[in-house]
Amino acid sequence: MGRVASSPETEAGILNEGATGYLTINLLALARNYAKLCALVAPAQTAAVVKADAYGLGALRLAPTLYKAGCRHFFVAQFDEAVKLRPVLAADAKIFVLNGLQPGNEEACAAREIIPILNSLEQWRRWLATAKRWKRTLPAVVQLDTGMSRPGVPPEERSALASELAGQGNIEILFIMSHLASADEFGSDQNDDQLAEMKRISEEFAGLDICFANSGGIFLGKPYHGALARPGIALYGGGPMAGEPSPMEAVVRMDVAVVQTRTVPAGAKIGYGGAHIADKETRVATIAAGYADGLPRSLSGRGAVYYKGTRLPIVGRVSMDSITLDITALPKGTLTLGSLVEVLGPHQTIEDVARDAGTISYEILTNLGDRYHRQYR
Repeated sequence: MGRVASSPETEAGILNEGATGYLTINLLALARNYAKLCALVAPAQTAAVVKADAYGLGALRLAPTLYKAGCRHFFVAQFDEAVKLRPVLAADAKIFVLNGLQPGNEEACAAREIIPILNSLEQWRRWLATAKRWKRTLPAVVQLDTGMSRPGVPPEERSALASELAGQGNIEILFIMSHLASADEFGSDQNDDQLAEMKRISEEFAGLDICFANSGGIFLGKPYHGALARPGIALYGGGPMAGEPSPMEAVVRMDVAVVQTRTVPAGAKIGYGGAHIADKETRVATIAAGYADGLPRSLSGRGAVYYKGTRLPIVGRVSMDSITLDITALPKGTLTLGSLVEVLGPHQTIEDVARDAGTISYEILTNLGDRYHRQYR
């Protein structure tokens, strides 16, 4: 894990007086991550997956940073995400919609020069009909299923698709693509199987560029890269390979304010349901974030935060708006009303929080609430 954003508590002029939580998003770290991924896949191009509001970090701020870093291909999941993104990117930026189009969105998509991922023969035929009505060539990407059984033209329909592609001049196929199901697992047989299937597809649709590698796929090596790689989680500092330290630089730091400190006697019940009972006199602090802010209830009794390197375990249940910590390890008076503790930062990664919560880093990032004061550095 590389450099992280400085604590807002120590940066003059950064604090928003009265805020109870801060997300510090390091745009330079984002750009450096993009450059690192570009170097890994060269001479292939590198796109950016900015769906789900750039994994919860703010697509309208992060996408222009990636554009300045050289990115020209941006992937979102839904059409409305593309509509919101289009005005903040230059005209030469290509925006792709992973889920394709729902019936009725074709005209609006064409008008805004947004590019659909066509995941079925029906989507293909609707987009072709739109191009014919407009009497112009429209761009598209065609997704084919290589073994994940999710959106994508299934193997039994490939020959029909190939027949319909042949000779038509209304759709410009920019890429054919597929998605890796186990790219974060080195040595997975499914990766080998999907790569073999993608090679068969490239022979059936000869002459068309391939878009295949996600974040994990980039680290599987050159055979997976194709002409365009499309990283997501790796851009934002998340680990692309399960169980391995992230080679990427952290992009987000989270600090949350203390709202109360107190000392409770042995036997005191803490939090909803009295789920934690103090086994001795204990000093506790309550911080102003909970599951409404993207910190899962499953962190109850398992997770922790940090203060200047000291681990402060969560005691009792994580509630909607607050979490209680055991701060006995700190000298008395160290934390007071308004003190900030580190939830994400140099002592705790996204993967650490995800592990303690029994989930994945993607879920932690994309569930970040909108009550934090966000600062882009």
